[in-house]
Amino acid sequence: MIIDFSFYLFVAVVFTGIVWLIDTWYLKPRREQIIQESTEVHQGVEVSRKGKEPVIVEYSKSFFPVLLIVFLLRGFVVEPFRIPSGSMLPSLYIGDFILVNKFAYGIKIPVLNKKIVEYNSPERGDVVVFRYPRDPSLDYIKRVIGLPGDKIAYFNKVLYVNSKPVARDFVGQYKGPGQTSASEYSEALEGAEHAILLMPARPNNLQGEYIVPEGMFFVMGDNRDNSNDSRVWGPVPESNLIGKAFMIWMHFSDEMHFDRIGNLIK
Repeated sequence: MIIDFSFYLFVAVVFTGIVWLIDTWYLKPRREQIIQESTEVHQGVEVSRKGKEPVIVEYSKSFFPVLLIVFLLRGFVVEPFRIPSGSMLPSLYIGDFILVNKFAYGIKIPVLNKKIVEYNSPERGDVVVFRYPRDPSLDYIKRVIGLPGDKIAYFNKVLYVNSKPVARDFVGQYKGPGQTSASEYSEALEGAEHAILLMPARPNNLQGEYIVPEGMFFVMGDNRDNSNDSRVWGPVPESNLIGKAFMIWMHFSDEMHFDRIGNLIK
């Protein structure tokens, strides 16, 4: 089990829920009994000495529904992430806040990360968030290039899938933030086009051939000359997948890019 925000959120849900139940089943009846026993009759009018809820009970009853909803949404539906690096330029900028579909590749039990419902699998071209194989406490985001059984090759900055070069067209000099001296291309992977960056002046040190093992996926960053990905540390186990990135919901960095808000990720 990986100790992360989901774990602490789960602990908070359990704690506030237990406090609420203890109060409902045990503490509240005792308070009401004490109040009833302390009720006096003064000049024909009942005067009640009111008992006050403990502060921890009051806060638990207030926060439990909110925490439970957040836990369920974050665990089963969508989870927000922030892009911390430029490895997915030009598709994703540093400072993009994205939403990840948690049930795109099946339903997992939160915290335990155990899949209970199997359906769908990542496809070539999907942008996925996953737990970094060398340190599962870190979340990475890359694009799926190779499926189980695929032969992936990368030579002279050309991508090959099952011995066929992936088609790409030159777009022009990249003019976006976070990268200089880069050329932008439009790459067609499985018929779905997406943008990539290449730096002509940078030597290609990340090249070779790879066979993707069963139950694993080969991933690469769109910023091909500036990405720490499967070319370095190997494929991603299916069990490490968190979900499919599908939308940018906010952007915040040194420069604001309001035009990115609401953009779908492709």
